[in-house]
Amino acid sequence: MASVGFEGRSVIVTGAASGIGRATALKFAQAGAKVVVADLDQVGAENTVKQITAEGGSAHAVVGDLSEQQMVDAVVANAVEVFGRIDVLVNNAGIMDRMSALGETQDAEWERTLRINLTAPFLLTRAVLPHMLAGGGGSIVFTASEAGLRGSAAGAAYTASKHGIVGLVKNLAVMYRAQGIRANAVAPGPTATAMRPDAAADAHGPAVVGGLINANIGRLGSAEEQADAILYLASDAASFVNGVVLPVDDAWAAV
Repeated sequence: MASVGFEGRSVIVTGAASGIGRATALKFAQAGAKVVVADLDQVGAENTVKQITAEGGSAHAVVGDLSEQQMVDAVVANAVEVFGRIDVLVNNAGIMDRMSALGETQDAEWERTLRINLTAPFLLTRAVLPHMLAGGGGSIVFTASEAGLRGSAAGAAYTASKHGIVGLVKNLAVMYRAQGIRANAVAPGPTATAMRPDAAADAHGPAVVGGLINANIGRLGSAEEQADAILYLASDAASFVNGVVLPVDDAWAAV
C-alpha cells in the first residue's frame, strides 16, 4: 500500500499562519515533512513554526506578500537553502471578496482578489517548477473552493479567481504529467476558519448568494478535515490522481 507519510520531504505551505494552512503545515510536519511556513502574518507564521518545533518537527517561516515576486523568490530560495529540495507545494493562501455582484464590484476588490487568489499561486508554482523538474517530480495542491465549481458561493471576484485556479490545476496536470509532477486541488465547503467576507448588508450580491448558500450547505467543516484531504492529494497514496478538484464539503457539490 502506498504511503501517506512525508519523511524527509520538503513542503511549502502558503497561508500557514492560521486556518486550513496552519492545520496543513502541522499535519505535514507530523507526517515527517520539513515545512516552509509562508504567510503575510508574521506572528501567526512564527506561532505555527513554534508549534511544529515543539512537537519535534522541522519548520521555518518566510513572511511577506506572496503576490510580489520578491517574496516568491524568497520562499523558494529559503526552501532550497534550508531543506535542499522542494517536493510539495500547497498553494493555500487566499482572501475572500465582499460577495459583490459584478455590477457592484469595484476595481480594487477585483484586482486584489485576483492578485492574491490566482496570480500569487501562479507566480509561486512557476518558481517552484524548475526545482521539482530537476528533482524528478513533485506534487502541487491548490486550495480552490466551492466557488470554483458553481456561481452561487461568493461574489464575482472570488468566483472568477477560484474558477481560474480550477483551470490552472487542470492545465498544469496535463502539461507536466510526463515529468512526474501532479497538480490537484481541494474545493472546501464552509469551513470553520477566521476568513469572513466584508460584505455590505444592503448589497445585491450578498442578498442573493447568502440565501443560496444557506439553502444548500450541510454542516460546517473543520480546518483539519481540509488538511487531511490536502495531505492525501500530495501523498504517494494519490500517485495516480492528477488534475482533480476534490470537493471537501459534506456533499454541497452534489446538491
